[in-house]
Amino acid sequence: MATLYGIKNCETMKKAFAWCDTHGVEVQFHDYKKNGVERERLVQWCKALGWKTLVNTRGTTWRKFTPEQQDITTQGQAVALMMEYPSLIKRPVVESGGQLLVGFDPALFASFIK
Repeated sequence: MATLYGIKNCETMKKAFAWCDTHGVEVQFHDYKKNGVERERLVQWCKALGWKTLVNTRGTTWRKFTPEQQDITTQGQAVALMMEYPSLIKRPVVESGGQLLVGFDPALFASFIK
């Protein structure tokens, strides 16, 4: 079973949930705004995908950051910020069968989750 990591009220997450419902795909959901994400998991994701793939630079959290906060140059800085501000992590992050997918694209979901 795939695990979707994200924030329940996020519009992109709502699309992902609706897609799963429509296609009869059962998923586990981990709300990282409520439950956080373990540092080790973030480090694994960064190693697999690169921290730039995970940091949401288009959201309101990022726009509220000072230029100094936005000046991320290392994985360690990125992980620390994502742990402190979970809404900074792109949504959804999907784990399925040891594979990772970031973001919602119906065509990718169809090939990744089923």
